[in-house]
Amino acid sequence: MKTKILLLVVVLQSAVTAFSQGKEVTYRDGEQALSGISVSPKKSLESKPGILILPAWMGIDDHAKDTAARLAAMGYTTFVADIYGAGKRPKNYSEAGEKAGYFKKNIKEYHIRIKLALDQLVKQGANPDNIVVLGYCFGGTGAIEAARTNMKVKGVVSFHGGLGRDVTRDIDKIASKVLVLHGADDPYESAQEIAAFQEEMRRAEADWQMVYYAKAVHSFTDKNAGNDNSKGAAYNELADKRSWEALLAFLKETL
Repeated sequence: MKTKILLLVVVLQSAVTAFSQGKEVTYRDGEQALSGISVSPKKSLESKPGILILPAWMGIDDHAKDTAARLAAMGYTTFVADIYGAGKRPKNYSEAGEKAGYFKKNIKEYHIRIKLALDQLVKQGANPDNIVVLGYCFGGTGAIEAARTNMKVKGVVSFHGGLGRDVTRDIDKIASKVLVLHGADDPYESAQEIAAFQEEMRRAEADWQMVYYAKAVHSFTDKNAGNDNSKGAAYNELADKRSWEALLAFLKETL
């Protein structure tokens, strides 16, 4: 019996390793080379759903790749987008802030990079009519932008993402479903900004949900964020587990 259990563990570990490695995919935005990660399921779900993953401000990281692997193991075709470009990933938080800030200010360039990654997800086998975009932090902002600009996706999910928008922008009707998973004590989103976002969703006639997690601050899904809430960003195991279950329920309903 012990031998069988050991063999099962080895098989499962090998499967996770294979999924987590994925495949590096090179694509372009004009002269800029981009390098994303594609993870294909061993057996896709019947509707061939696809999930685009937008990483946090440090660019493609283990957290994003792990998410891609876990979802691929469930039958979803996944792709981790490269927003910054090959060779341009930040080396520290200071650089990450500058690079993420650039795309937030030049939002149309962020839109282009997201759309290019969506194209790659479809090229890897995802059904173009059955896609969800999810993102963490800076990537969560991008997921919401995919909804705001009505990219061809059925739903978007933001984990502790930025909710703000340029108030001079028009508010268009949002066709995709929107799920926002938010730390109740996140210091980076003011009450005013949250209220403005919710009013935007109402005016856009969106099918939206916003879930708050108690005692959770920014980056509550990132195990590398430490556990000191006073720093404004910290991992919260319970919020991480609950938000993952919320994601799975959303995917089941949407895809």
